[in-house]
Amino acid sequence: MAVRFVVVGILLVLMDQATKLLATRNLQPGVSLVLPGHLVHLTLVHNPGAAFGILAHATPFLVILTGAVLAVVWLNRRKIATQSLAFKLGLTLGLAGAVGNLIDRLRLGYVIDFIDLRFWPVFNVADMSIFSGVCLLIWVTGRSRS
Repeated sequence: MAVRFVVVGILLVLMDQATKLLATRNLQPGVSLVLPGHLVHLTLVHNPGAAFGILAHATPFLVILTGAVLAVVWLNRRKIATQSLAFKLGLTLGLAGAVGNLIDRLRLGYVIDFIDLRFWPVFNVADMSIFSGVCLLIWVTGRSRS
């Protein structure tokens, strides 16, 4: 069962890195490409911080924080294995996104963002994975307390 989550996590990290590679090869920083329907723009941004630009230029802290989260999950893997499918999926989504952005931070010193909705800060596949995972974990945790 755990293998499925590892595979999903690896596929998400690969998708994140592949889309970032495509963005860096085909977009110029700060220049937007409007997709059909005008709902989504592609705008290459080098984000030196975390979500919404918070903790800008705090790369060492963000790398250590991500490493600490990964270590806590590894140390608690037996307990996590007993959790619900939804909990494990939420954790997988969140961790895969964190690893995708960690790769950027270690490799480049910043995170590559490129999905631009105009009403929200520019983001990437890893950010969507983190957001989805956190929402799922909140839902599972809230449901189990009621």
